[in-house]
Amino acid sequence: MAPGLRRLGALLTAPRDAGEEIVRVLEVLDGVAAPYGHESAAAVRLASWCTARWPWIDWTVQRYGTGGANLQAGDPAGVLLYSHLDTSLSGDPSEDRPITGRADPPGPLKVTPTEVEGFGLGVARAPAAAALIAFVTAASRGIPTSLLLAGSGTHRSMLHGRGGTARSTGLDHYLATAPRPPAAIVAKGGPPTLLWEESGALYLRLRVQGRHGAVLARESADPPGGVIAHAGPVIDAVERWRAAYVASSAAPGTQVGPAAGIGSLTAGRPDKPDLFPALLEAGIYVVTVPGAEPDTIASALRTEVEAACATGPLATCTVEVETDEIHPAAATPADAPIVREARTAWRAEFGADPPPVTGWTGSTDGVVLRAHGIDTVRLGP
Repeated sequence: MAPGLRRLGALLTAPRDAGEEIVRVLEVLDGVAAPYGHESAAAVRLASWCTARWPWIDWTVQRYGTGGANLQAGDPAGVLLYSHLDTSLSGDPSEDRPITGRADPPGPLKVTPTEVEGFGLGVARAPAAAALIAFVTAASRGIPTSLLLAGSGTHRSMLHGRGGTARSTGLDHYLATAPRPPAAIVAKGGPPTLLWEESGALYLRLRVQGRHGAVLARESADPPGGVIAHAGPVIDAVERWRAAYVASSAAPGTQVGPAAGIGSLTAGRPDKPDLFPALLEAGIYVVTVPGAEPDTIASALRTEVEAACATGPLATCTVEVETDEIHPAAATPADAPIVREARTAWRAEFGADPPPVTGWTGSTDGVVLRAHGIDTVRLGP
């Protein structure tokens, strides 16, 4: 059995001051932005703070790309505690407003005796802080353990703009340079239970293209008024496809389930609304289950949209669907040592087995670890 696995209960048992320590880490993380692919400032600040607080641990910043970074520490022969540094949103209101609807910047971290409120806590500062304190606790108890707070752990579509950009994450760089850990524990917000199976994730880019024109000459566009004036049938078709996909993709006997939805819809240029756009583009996120085929999913969407366009004003438009699979669904055997030991540790800590879960639709880098042959469990919330 791998180093640290037999002592997993001690690793997962929190010290009395764990909550206070987690808040201290959150205060450090709150002081610097960590958007996707630009985590280096946060990694350096956190490494410096950790070195001052726990000087007997070697804290290392691994840089990659133009601004990405991981924070690493510990014994690579031990169980890996994993979370990520980047937040789902950037914290810059000029960038985030299309999602949040807010023009004001996020407020500072607020701490009360019973709760903590602030930007980026769920994805993923709170889990990252918890993983860090769990690592320090394990290291202080002599348990062989390593820590990776990775950059680029949130999902981004590579189809944006011209597309064709290669995905490069902090975990990819870690796995390419570090010894393979014997097992891993992913700290991420989610169901309050133990997950050894996780769904996959896929982006689709749907494009409906006609001919552009001018607002002052409505008939100059094809369809008249431009594709944006006829977006309703396209959205309705995507929603029909979504409902059919979810209904037909259940994964009985597993912990995971499907989901899908439109996360972005674009047409035209904000600075040129005097022109009718030729292109309507929808960005769609798909949560996949074991055995899912991205091309089959994309084909079903294209067929549904083409049928919706065939008899109306969009009949002359072309329909294209592109795929960007982040990673397929993956599972660790339910009887793997890391799963058995995590279940035992949960039972010892909470006095009951981890609650059962089905249809879970969250996906993390846990599936990447499993794809590299690393048995992995995910703990929440």
